[in-house]
Amino acid sequence: MSARVSGPGAGADAGDLAVPAVRRLLAVAAVLVFLAGLQLFVFPHDTATHFAWTIASPMTAVFLGASYWSAVGLELSGALARRWSVARVAVPAVFVFTTLTLVVTVVHLDRFHLAADLPGTTRAVTWGWIAVYAVVPVLMVLAWVAQARSGTAVPAPAGLPTPVRLTLVALAVVLVGLGVALLVAPGWADAAWPWPLTPLTARAVGAWCVGLGVAAGHARLVDDARSLGPIGVTGVLFGVLQALALARYGSELDWSSPAAVGYVVVVAAIGAVGAWLLVAARGAPPD
Repeated sequence: MSARVSGPGAGADAGDLAVPAVRRLLAVAAVLVFLAGLQLFVFPHDTATHFAWTIASPMTAVFLGASYWSAVGLELSGALARRWSVARVAVPAVFVFTTLTLVVTVVHLDRFHLAADLPGTTRAVTWGWIAVYAVVPVLMVLAWVAQARSGTAVPAPAGLPTPVRLTLVALAVVLVGLGVALLVAPGWADAAWPWPLTPLTARAVGAWCVGLGVAAGHARLVDDARSLGPIGVTGVLFGVLQALALARYGSELDWSSPAAVGYVVVVAAIGAVGAWLLVAARGAPPD
């Protein structure tokens, strides 16, 4: 969607500026995912009254909460970045995740807290959820169009080391593949997850898997450590927060299953590649 230019300081000049619409939208999204994470990670037993739908499994609630909080790193870092070459890494993953979550919400709308006999605050949270996922994908497209019309130019990529490239490709394939399976056939794909999921929670988890996979795949396509700081922040947060989730409710996992081993390996890989990207991005030109 944008031309690339090379040369000294090309990434820091006026041609590599993120338009205000993109930065504002990412800032608002960061606040929203923080609030969703707060409800789920801190109060996993209170989803019947404080969340858009009831999640019986505390491990599922804290997994989703940790995922939301890790996304704060991606969106806030993108919002604070003046350079489009940095802010852009947040856009595809956010758009894909919010669109898929809107579809999951529509498919399972009967499971959401909309009944008239529920407390008004609970219904307000649910309507807020629906409004966010109905509006954010549209605003994301409009902001992306505004960015494209600005004539942005980004610097030529410096190139990632081969092990990092391979790790990102592997994560993209595994996460998108598993996420699509959970979205399309949650009952069948549930066997590939280390703890039990309902059709709704399986699809909610699937949307996160696809979103994370898109972020990994996009990072490989960008192929430039100078621009991937936001994904590095998210990767580190995801690894740390999921480790805390396991420490709290890991007893729900079937630790004798290959799925549990695979889960730990993928979380560790996300955290490790995130840490590498975060350290490498420190050499980027200042915003």
